[in-house]
Amino acid sequence: MSLIDPALLADAATRIAAFRAAMGMVLVGRDALADRLLIALLCRGHVLIEGVPGLAKTLAVKTLAATVRAAFRRVQFTPDLLPADIAGTEVYQPAAGTFTVRKGPVFTNILLADEINRAPSKVQSALLEAMAERRVTIGGETFALPEPFFVLATQNPIDQEGTYPLPEAQVDRFLLALVLDYPAPREEMEIVRRACRDDAPAASPVLDAAQVLALCDLAGRVHLDERLLAYIVAVVGATRDPAAAGLDDLAGAVAYGASPRAAIALARTARAMALLDGRGYATPGDVKALAPDVLRRRVLLTYEAAASGLRPETVVDRVLETVPVP
Repeated sequence: MSLIDPALLADAATRIAAFRAAMGMVLVGRDALADRLLIALLCRGHVLIEGVPGLAKTLAVKTLAATVRAAFRRVQFTPDLLPADIAGTEVYQPAAGTFTVRKGPVFTNILLADEINRAPSKVQSALLEAMAERRVTIGGETFALPEPFFVLATQNPIDQEGTYPLPEAQVDRFLLALVLDYPAPREEMEIVRRACRDDAPAASPVLDAAQVLALCDLAGRVHLDERLLAYIVAVVGATRDPAAAGLDDLAGAVAYGASPRAAIALARTARAMALLDGRGYATPGDVKALAPDVLRRRVLLTYEAAASGLRPETVVDRVLETVPVP
């Protein structure tokens, strides 16, 4: 059952198709990544992208920024970075004998936090207030961030020296955690072919900030049936106590399951996924498609389970196979 005017759905489909085409001009074989970046943008959420060097993490974010007419800033996280380098600070003006606020790069629409795990936890935490509450406090004064505000953070999972793992509380602030794998051989051939051209294609703006916010509002109006809501809660609940959901072999494997924030994220992203498919209602298929990206960093395994080779994604897959679908 859709409560959205078909004309609005058709207009949204046109804009979404333009966005996909613009992203595809640059990215090869990353359609799912492009869709999930747009889903997070429409949910006013943030994204953590993980992958080894060279998989186009930064390129994907820069391409997204090129498709949206909005302010874009990039911060390269390093061990010597300070919180004031992110949020901003007060600067003393000798002539006037007063302090003025110099806002940091977080005051933008799209923020790329490149290699976020390269900076110490106090710098990472400088983003927490901005990500959770969309505001920043500098010198006792609080400033609202512009809308839309979208943080995309990247990190390299294979580097251990000189890195600082993100606290679980901050990881939970990311709506989606995406993991990039190597491209298929045919896709890699096209990537190399494009890289060797002097006239490599570039993305063009297809959305402005107002249109993004309009799509955000439309995604929030997508119908979410009560039975689907109960299914989302059951899936998230099963990550906390797999044995109670019938997964006896996973009893004791999960130290901490997903919180209600994960259920909210599943509901919001399912709505956005439906809008991307041109529907005014969400389905269990939307939930299943996005559950791995929503839950993979919100399911914490016990030491014994992790040492045995169990992965959070495996727990999520088993939960999705077990919980009855409405």
